[in-house]
Amino acid sequence: MAHRLFGTDGVRGKAGVYPLDHETVARLGGALVRAMIGTTGPERRLRFLVGRDTRESGEWIERELARGVHSSGAEITTAGVIPTPAIAYFTRAMGFDAGLVISASHNPFEDNGIKVFSGKGEKFTESLEREVEAIIHDPTWSVTGSADAPVDRTDVIDAYIAHARLALPDPQRLGAFTLAIDTANGATTTVAPRLFRELGFDLHLLSAAPDGRNINLDCGSTHPEQIARAVRSLGCRMGVAFDGDGDRAIFVDAQGRVVDGDAVLLMCARHWKAGGRLKGNAVVATVMSNIGLELALRESQIDLVRCAVGDKYVMEEMIKRDLSIGGEQSGHIIFSEHLFTGDGIVTALSVLRVMAESGRELADLASELVTYPQVLVNVRVRTKQDLAAVPPIAKAMAQVEQRLAGEGRLLVRYSGTEPLLRVMIEGKDQQQIQTWAAEIANAVREHLG
Repeated sequence: MAHRLFGTDGVRGKAGVYPLDHETVARLGGALVRAMIGTTGPERRLRFLVGRDTRESGEWIERELARGVHSSGAEITTAGVIPTPAIAYFTRAMGFDAGLVISASHNPFEDNGIKVFSGKGEKFTESLEREVEAIIHDPTWSVTGSADAPVDRTDVIDAYIAHARLALPDPQRLGAFTLAIDTANGATTTVAPRLFRELGFDLHLLSAAPDGRNINLDCGSTHPEQIARAVRSLGCRMGVAFDGDGDRAIFVDAQGRVVDGDAVLLMCARHWKAGGRLKGNAVVATVMSNIGLELALRESQIDLVRCAVGDKYVMEEMIKRDLSIGGEQSGHIIFSEHLFTGDGIVTALSVLRVMAESGRELADLASELVTYPQVLVNVRVRTKQDLAAVPPIAKAMAQVEQRLAGEGRLLVRYSGTEPLLRVMIEGKDQQQIQTWAAEIANAVREHLG
C-alpha cells in the first residue's frame, strides 16, 4: 500500500525533511497534475494557483512545486504571501483547476505544509489524495527541470479585500472604533492592516513584522494573552488575533476577556436567524464544542449538528445539509455564503456586523454563551478495544450518561496518534463530573491499562 502523505489538513512536516524534502515536493506538484489530467482530459493545459504564509521555507517549496507542475505540462501562478482563504476563493473565482497553499497554519516556523483546494474552492477529496500518493510512489516517472525558474506572479490582494469587505456592508454604523489586531507575523499581514484602515477603524497593530521565523511566535490566535493585554492597556473596543495562515480568528472583548469560536457561532447563528439568513435552521460544530453552545442554540430553536474535529469535516457536513454557518471552538468559522473554508478576516467582519446591526458590544453578545465545566482525563491503554465489548467500562459509561440526562455530555474516544483513551465530560458541577470521569478512567485502567 502506498504511504499516506495527506493528513486531515494536507501534507505536513518539518521543512526540508521527507515528505517536505525538495524531491518529494516536486513529485507532489507533478503527481497532482497527473491525477487531475484524468479528471479534465488532456485537451487543455491545467492551471494552478499557489499562495504561502511568511515561513522562510515557503519560497523554495513554492519553486519545487512549480518545477513539478511545469514538468508534468501544467501552468502555475503565485499570489505570494496571502491568507489561505484567499487562495480558496480565487481558485474558484478565477477559474483555476486547483489552488495550493504552502503553510503549517498555527505551527512553529520550522514546520510547513501543502494543502490543496479544488477548482470549486473546497478542500480536496480523500480519493484524489490517495491517487496522488500512489502516483508519487510510482518509480516509472521523474521530475525534470530546475527549481531556479521564477514562478509567474499575480496580485490579487485588491480583489481579495474587495471580496472580504462584503461581509461588513455598513461599517459606519459602528461609530468611532479603536480596534487591535494581531496578525501573528503571518499571512494576514499583507491584507488585514490595509483592509481595517480602509474601513475606517482606528487600528493598533501587533505582530505584523514577519521575518520568516517569527510566525506564531508567542502571538496570534494560539496566544491571545498578547492581544488581551493590548486591548486593556490601549482602551480598545475589541481585539482580534489571527493565526499564521489567516483561516481562524480569536477575539477579546473590551475587558480583555477571550471570546472563542463557540461564542462566535452562537452570536452569528442567532443574528442570522433573526434576519432570516440562517439556512436549514442549524449550525455545524465539532465534538469539541461545549454543551453550553448546544443548549443556547436549542433555546433559540436552532439545531446543532456535530462532526469530527477538523474544518474539512465541518465543511463536508455544511455542504451535505446546505447550511450557512459552521465552525470550531478554535476560531475556525465557515460562512458558506462567502466561502467553504474558514476565513479569519471574514469572521472578524461578521462579528463586527453583528455588533453594528444589533448595537451591542462584544462582551454583551458573548455573555449569552454559558460555558459548562469540562474535565478531560487521558488514560494510557495497552490495546484499543471496542469499549462496548468490555462490560465493566460500558456499564460505567452508561451510568454517567444516565446521570447527565441531557444536561451534559460524555465523549470517550481513542487518540489517533498515541496509546491513549480520552474521557471528556461536561456538566453543571465540576466536582461531580471529575468524580464520574475518574470512575470511567479507573474501569479503563483496570481492564485495558
